[in-house]
Amino acid sequence: MSGARATVAGPVPGLMISAPASGSGKTTVMLGLARAFANAGLAVQPFKSGPDYIDPAFHSAAAGRASVNLDSWAMPPGRIAAEVGRAKGADLILAEGSMGLFDGVAKPGAAGTGASADIATLAGWPVLMVIDPKGQAQTAAAVALGLARFRPDLPIAGVILNRVASPRHEALIRAGMAEAGLPVLGALPRVATITMPERHLGLVQAGEHPALEALIEAAAALVTEHCDLEAIHIAAAARVLPAPVATRLPPPGQRIALARDAAFSFTYPHLLDDWRAEGAEILPFSPLADEAPDPGADACWLPGGYPELHTGRLAAAARFRAALRAFAETRPVHGECGGYMALGAGLVDAEGTRHEMAGLLGLVTSFAKRQMHLGYRRARLAGPCLGLPGGAVLVGHEFHYAGVDDQPDAPMAAVADAAGQTVAETGSRRGNVSGSFFHLIGGTA
Repeated sequence: MSGARATVAGPVPGLMISAPASGSGKTTVMLGLARAFANAGLAVQPFKSGPDYIDPAFHSAAAGRASVNLDSWAMPPGRIAAEVGRAKGADLILAEGSMGLFDGVAKPGAAGTGASADIATLAGWPVLMVIDPKGQAQTAAAVALGLARFRPDLPIAGVILNRVASPRHEALIRAGMAEAGLPVLGALPRVATITMPERHLGLVQAGEHPALEALIEAAAALVTEHCDLEAIHIAAAARVLPAPVATRLPPPGQRIALARDAAFSFTYPHLLDDWRAEGAEILPFSPLADEAPDPGADACWLPGGYPELHTGRLAAAARFRAALRAFAETRPVHGECGGYMALGAGLVDAEGTRHEMAGLLGLVTSFAKRQMHLGYRRARLAGPCLGLPGGAVLVGHEFHYAGVDDQPDAPMAAVADAAGQTVAETGSRRGNVSGSFFHLIGGTA
């Protein structure tokens, strides 16, 4: 296999790896292909369609290049084009879809409904469909054909079968795919050793995986043996995108103390890159290690993550809490989702035990009774916040299982979902402190 295509003028060719539904094996195929092509000497640029903050870290580990999110609901075409521009110098783009190929919200946003098909159509990336034929044979071809015909302007590169039960099973499915006119570019057998560990919000984070490199290499070996890498590479394509437009949000400060550890790790890479591009300096610190935010910082940001898994350590981090309280007396502090919970008065764990948090907001959250909150959010700020004026509109995404026992502070914003329906979780403001359950993707002043 050669990387000669990288010398051809024009956009970097790419593929969208998608499926009929979640759980089909997209991530395994994505990681395997990214590492297999990288092992063959190609520079692979990974992307993730949709508001996912876990998969990109796995992609980056497999490809050796930072993966970022592309979101057709929250990002206008020019912003998507700017992010795709990160592929400059790469030989091949591999983008992993979210959920099923056409799954999104009912009411379109900036560039679409948030569906992976929107990104693939905009970028001109043919879709590599991952089909798990469990309990099916030729019928799997009917499912694949339905995906191929649903949107005529969306090209299909071919199909990779995942978790095929036997050679006979594979032969029957291939016969169906041939009848449907769909090329089968790979057929992966069931391999119990290649599994992605999960927890309640999805995959365990890449940095927590005990044998990440071994898993990626195993996935690469699997696709190398059972997929036609040359045909997959040849199928990649792209179109010229609209003129890139950065549409950056200003940073909340010139020097930003950023909580970063196992409890606070969910920050979209493009957001941090935007801040740096605007001249801001990021100063990481670890609340779990009982570290204080840098005293020279002029803003503090606590991202989302899994504070509910570390309640004891956070409650015991007296130095962190005292320093954060002192910081908030004179400078802005903001928390997103898990960071918002950590700024509150208390967090109740799954066993019903309440743990003291920073107490900068009156918020009390609880995991004693799981309540899923999921979806895009559009928020209009009630007053100056995050370095933005009152009335500024932010877009983001919310995904958590925490219930709210108390939320006594003033609302941070008027919040609506993707359909424009009012959302009860408005976020909170008290003095210099603010927080919300949604993860910021972008917005306009």
